[in-house]
Amino acid sequence: MIKQEEVYKIGRLGKAHGIKGEVTMQVDDDIFDCTEAEYLVLELDNIMVPFFIEEYFFKSDTQAVIKFEGIDSLERARELANTDVFFPISIMEEYNKNAGAEERSLSYPMLVGYMVNDIGKIAYIDNQTANIMFELEDGTLIPAAEELIEDIDIENKQIKMTIPEGLLDI
Repeated sequence: MIKQEEVYKIGRLGKAHGIKGEVTMQVDDDIFDCTEAEYLVLELDNIMVPFFIEEYFFKSDTQAVIKFEGIDSLERARELANTDVFFPISIMEEYNKNAGAEERSLSYPMLVGYMVNDIGKIAYIDNQTANIMFELEDGTLIPAAEELIEDIDIENKQIKMTIPEGLLDI
């Protein structure tokens, strides 16, 4: 059984695309394309369920069309609409371990659960606006600006940031 803490959110399924079971996906992280993953995980009725990828293509930088094995009709594809899509952390970590520095895939969604300095763990990434924010478990918001991030330690799940004085007092 796949547990919530073993995956991280990479997107959300949208509408059915065509009549053969394809479905659109809003992509927040394209790690599945980098790793040539065999499956993605969908959350159905609060259960993490693997769906094997038959084929996919990108319509744009942020939208893909995916065909899952066993989803062969418009009706079945419609049942998956508005479902969150997750990726196994273990596959991402294995990919990053074997990839060169320029190939590593580090995206904001995969940083959930990482410790920021000694302040707290990231509980949520607010990427709804141009100013992406890390929301810590205690509700503290920290800008996720690349210029503030000094180092990301993947093995120990820690982020070292330069946090301007007074920012945490806001």
